[in-house]
Amino acid sequence: MIAAWVGAVAVLVLFTVVAVLLRGSETGVYFRLADQVALVVLGLLIAGGVLLLARPRVRADAEGIEVRNILTTQRLSWQVVRRVAFPDGASWARLDLPDDEYLPVLAIQAVDGYRAVEGIARLRALHSAARTS
Repeated sequence: MIAAWVGAVAVLVLFTVVAVLLRGSETGVYFRLADQVALVVLGLLIAGGVLLLARPRVRADAEGIEVRNILTTQRLSWQVVRRVAFPDGASWARLDLPDDEYLPVLAIQAVDGYRAVEGIARLRALHSAARTS
């Protein structure tokens, strides 16, 4: 999350600096105020896209699990979830659902190392407890 904020601020600063310096440079092209504003707006849009990477989250309790990925949020009961999986070589965890479907869980990623292992273990414990009761 911190990396996404730092990246978004860096992108916005970079686009703003380029927009300011663009008008004063001798490139042979005439840049106007509208071009500068457009460049800053483009920086804002890209920074917003970078911030979307900080959005994934998982909330789980005894009744079910809520998975918020980049654009969507889904709440599922544990009875619908067949398995909490982290396949070999996968970048993130997933919930196996009926009919060979699955829901990616972007909040638990392989690069998180030990934290990912702890997260999967807690989700599996909640899933197991809900399925046996």
